[in-house]
Amino acid sequence: MTVSLDQLRRCHFAVDLGAARTRVYVKGSGLVVDQPSAAAVNTRTGSLIAVGELAEKMTGRTPSYIRVMRPVSGGTVVDIEMAQRMLRHLLGEKLRRTLRRKPRLRAAACTPHDADPLAQRAAVETLVGLGARRVELVDTLVAAAVGCGLPVEQPEASMIMVCGAAATQIAVLSLGNIVTAERIPVGGEAVDHAIVQHLRHEHALMLPSQSVRPLRLALSGNGTAPDTLAATEILGRDVATGLARSVKVDTAAVREAIETPLTAVLDGIGKVLRDCPPDLVADLADRGIMMVGGSALLPGLDQMLRQWTGMPVRIAERPDVCAVLGLGAMLEGKIKPLTLNPLAA
Repeated sequence: MTVSLDQLRRCHFAVDLGAARTRVYVKGSGLVVDQPSAAAVNTRTGSLIAVGELAEKMTGRTPSYIRVMRPVSGGTVVDIEMAQRMLRHLLGEKLRRTLRRKPRLRAAACTPHDADPLAQRAAVETLVGLGARRVELVDTLVAAAVGCGLPVEQPEASMIMVCGAAATQIAVLSLGNIVTAERIPVGGEAVDHAIVQHLRHEHALMLPSQSVRPLRLALSGNGTAPDTLAATEILGRDVATGLARSVKVDTAAVREAIETPLTAVLDGIGKVLRDCPPDLVADLADRGIMMVGGSALLPGLDQMLRQWTGMPVRIAERPDVCAVLGLGAMLEGKIKPLTLNPLAA
């Protein structure tokens, strides 16, 4: 990790391209962009109409010739050209002009654990299109661990769980490297889908796309905890008639629907712990699991993990921005590598 830290200190900005949100950290300025990864395009002319928050609000509300696109899926850039256009507008002309003045502009980017070469190449090409002469790739798990303050450089175990929109990544780190890790294709979007399917099958109700995620928090203060309210009133569209209708939703049934996709996450944690050396597992019994990522705020998820693993579970102070803040700390030179000097014979 020492060599990569030296390279990262030479970078001028860092980008965390997530399926849900895009974040940009500029060296010396801090976090300058934190917007949804969405872009609204006029399909007749090909022009970009809106990006970020405004494009997110347009989802499901546009005429046929306007399409809301998401150039990032599962932490991987699937449309390089659209991702570049989105980033240019999110950065703004003034900030782009400032970055262009840098000699040999360098950038850093987060990539999912075990990202294939094609996904890595897509991230590099996206930032090269913004003017970067060199791009350093950092594993999201390492960046998030640094961003939430875990002692990743020390010879002790640190377990982190990055809860993203499209996937959940779990890892045990020691001495600045990943000892064992697992990536599960279940995230916040799977929870949203489980809620939508439950309401459709049990109540013949379709929810507006903008209401799915807030509904997770609206199901009382602790959506997956047993001490929730008995029922919550939800407004949606009737599947048969197409008319607006409100129903009383049993929160216990919704809690069961949410827990179903999270079973894969629990299995992933078990696999990581089975593959981890016993000495490190002993460390984790005291330190527990650190949860980061936007979906870490899913109500009651930390209680579920605590009950299933028997280990302490904590949520980072700012879980949604830990990865980009970790990259920023590496850019600013705040992370000091542990120097291992070879012993003389």
